[in-house]
Amino acid sequence: MCLALPARILSLQPDDMAVVELGGVSKEISVALVDGAAVGDYVIVHVGYALARLDPEEAEKTLALFAEMSAAAP
Repeated sequence: MCLALPARILSLQPDDMAVVELGGVSKEISVALVDGAAVGDYVIVHVGYALARLDPEEAEKTLALFAEMSAAAP
């Protein structure tokens, strides 16, 4: 099973790289597959690659669901 997570781009780096925030953790990923990625955009991240841009409302809903599931876990 594969899991892709929404992350917000914090900064763009050389060579099609970016720093994103995933649940309070900063991580460097590749944005080579997403044309026009910009700081503040939400992207779907899978194994270190941004796959697509995501609507900010949808990203927030998804992140809220993940937080709810985490809070409900024993």
